[in-house]
Amino acid sequence: MSTQPDLLYSEEEEALRSAVRDLLTDHCDAAGVIARTESDTPHDLALWKSLADGMGLAGLLVPEELGGQGAGHREAAVVLEELGRAVAPVPYLTSAVVATEALLACGDEELLGRLASGRTIGVLAVGLHTAPGAGHRTARLADGSLHGELTGVADAAAADVLLVPADDGGLYAVAAEAATVTPQVSFDLTRPLATVTLDAAPARRLGDAEPAVRRALRAGAGLLASEQLGVADWALTETVRYLKERKQFNRPVGGFQALKHRLAQSWLEIVSLRAAARAAADALTSGADTDVTVTVAQAYAAPVAVRATEEAVQLHGGIGMTWEHPAHLHLKRAKADSIAYGTAGAHREALAALVDLQAP
Repeated sequence: MSTQPDLLYSEEEEALRSAVRDLLTDHCDAAGVIARTESDTPHDLALWKSLADGMGLAGLLVPEELGGQGAGHREAAVVLEELGRAVAPVPYLTSAVVATEALLACGDEELLGRLASGRTIGVLAVGLHTAPGAGHRTARLADGSLHGELTGVADAAAADVLLVPADDGGLYAVAAEAATVTPQVSFDLTRPLATVTLDAAPARRLGDAEPAVRRALRAGAGLLASEQLGVADWALTETVRYLKERKQFNRPVGGFQALKHRLAQSWLEIVSLRAAARAAADALTSGADTDVTVTVAQAYAAPVAVRATEEAVQLHGGIGMTWEHPAHLHLKRAKADSIAYGTAGAHREALAALVDLQAP
């Protein structure tokens, strides 16, 4: 007889949330993030060092014997909620989750230890839009080196090592300095994309690409839902706070019934998103119904996060449209996340196949 998962946050998870939120409050204010997006250094590597090296969060998914924390996806999900809430420009999802999961599939202990310490940033050289199980570009292997161009790779500019799938079916490690990383115009400047060009780049085979990439993208999709939850929850919380303070006709704007209904609808959607995101994180930890649970979470998460951030911009009125207010950062992250690791529509199609419920 199977037992239902406990999706409530444990005391340890709440303590982790508090510690991460305190750090982000001190070192990741909205004005600083906005200023960074307008500079030529979009990634906050000092913040990454505090999270990864200082708090040990880069190694949450790595076993203790390999230098990690030996925790699970539920803890990583809590971290991503807070990073989403702050729209933190750090490569946590790409390095500590996606690249780490690929290495766990390959069993490369040396590189896993380096990523777990946070002193090495790893990035899977697959387009951010790629859904688990979908096709993706590969590099060409010739004479032991790699050739080719891979586009839409998130956080490649911050990477020390690139994990590159090749046409021989292998996954290879390539030092970032051996590749040419060219920034692309990114809608979400807090998670910049780049084109990776390989021209006879030296490479070391790690293992088989197909199972490693599939596992990595599935974990990325499942835990992305927690980031989307953080983005949406920030949007609702800030909007409620603003509408309590803003007055029209000598009464708080939040007291008008039409706005109350819109806020209530957003709250209901976010509560449901929290359940879906927690279920996905728990399924990744336990291995029970993982494909279905992750797909459900991603099919639901994107539209909720986008609607919540759109409402935040609109209900903040004139100030919500300004570049100085952080609402645009959250809207852009929500929109970019809505196509990351597969669109909601792609996940609905995948879900139909998983539960054998095809369209007529």
